[in-house]
Amino acid sequence: MNPPSSVTASKPSLLNLVCSSLPASRGNWIAVWRRNYLVWRKLAVASMFGNLADPMIYLFGLGLGLGLMVGRVDGVSYIAFLAAGTVASSVMTSASFEAMYSGFSRMHVQRTWEAIMHTPLTLGDIVLGEVIWATSKSALSGAAIMLVAGALGYASFPSMLLTLPVIVLAGLAFASVAMIVTALAPSYDFFMFYQTLILTPMLLLSGVFFPSTQLPGAIQHIAQLLPLAHAVELIRPAMLGRPVEHAALHLAVLAAYAFVAFCIAATLFNRRMMR
Repeated sequence: MNPPSSVTASKPSLLNLVCSSLPASRGNWIAVWRRNYLVWRKLAVASMFGNLADPMIYLFGLGLGLGLMVGRVDGVSYIAFLAAGTVASSVMTSASFEAMYSGFSRMHVQRTWEAIMHTPLTLGDIVLGEVIWATSKSALSGAAIMLVAGALGYASFPSMLLTLPVIVLAGLAFASVAMIVTALAPSYDFFMFYQTLILTPMLLLSGVFFPSTQLPGAIQHIAQLLPLAHAVELIRPAMLGRPVEHAALHLAVLAAYAFVAFCIAATLFNRRMMR
């Protein structure tokens, strides 16, 4: 007996929805990125100060203050240990906030996306441009903190330069995940749930402030599912001049987060804006 027509029709419609959400061209996103860059450039100094102030306060406040009591961690000073975690957490925070608050403003409040969609660009091009723009800002923030740490002797040169592609990949992962939240958000208040229930626990469980091996075994297994933990596992050894263990696994997890989350976010935006 043939299956009901409703069942057979649902599969291609879902496939069409996913396909129509993807970028129409590999290069169209550049126009969106450039538009955001030109706007950001007018307030670049204030924006960079805002992105760097919070992680720098954590780095020097905890690194120098708490470091006097903690001493050495994993064979290095606490501030050197914390510097790598601060780079990773800064990438997470910067990418997430840009994709959520600024992205939501352009989509919902300013309706910039609607204006762009009257050009040859598609919604998929816009979402990709927004993700790469948020990645660019997070990479700038993470690289700046890394350079400061290196200049003060808390990171090893030139091995710390190996963190740059990791920073970019981690930024893509966090920006893509945050875009899912933006696609679901009815207002700015919605972002507090993600910030409090996801970002803050991830910050505490991923080895940013202390070795994750100090956590209970069950919590360690949960932490290994978090993208920030894999970013820290890649960034910290490179900044300290140590070999990276299971590098392929960590890179694969971050790449999977970036790709899968982007596809989900693009599909959700299509359902939200094309209905």
